[in-house]
Amino acid sequence: MWRPRTTRIVAYLTAGVIMLGLIALAVVVAPQFKTFDRVLIIGFGAFMAWILHMLARCRVAADESGLTVVNAFRTRRLEWPEVVDVSMTVGDPWPTLDLADGTSISAMGINGAEKALAARQLAELQSLLHTRGEAPDPR
Repeated sequence: MWRPRTTRIVAYLTAGVIMLGLIALAVVVAPQFKTFDRVLIIGFGAFMAWILHMLARCRVAADESGLTVVNAFRTRRLEWPEVVDVSMTVGDPWPTLDLADGTSISAMGINGAEKALAARQLAELQSLLHTRGEAPDPR
């Protein structure tokens, strides 16, 4: 399974800071704010934490039959023959999986900002793809 390290750490730390800050704000806010207002403040923090969790959960998992790509708001299961190629050029935020039906999807579980880790994870994924996929090696 491949997943970004830094993104997860930053997302969960930020979510924690947001939640603690908004809970503190809800407690110390001026008395004219009613209970409903305070609940909405905390609810907004929970919503922001949920968004950050969705970004932090991104991953790409491989098994014998294919890939599971978990992006922020969508999970997609792909069989090996469905994936034609995977590529990530310098500066890309994450790799792109080219599919046999002519479409492509992003694999947000490999984060381009973590250059060395992303290069290693991409090489591992390309190796698995060329070993298990039906597509010939384009090189």
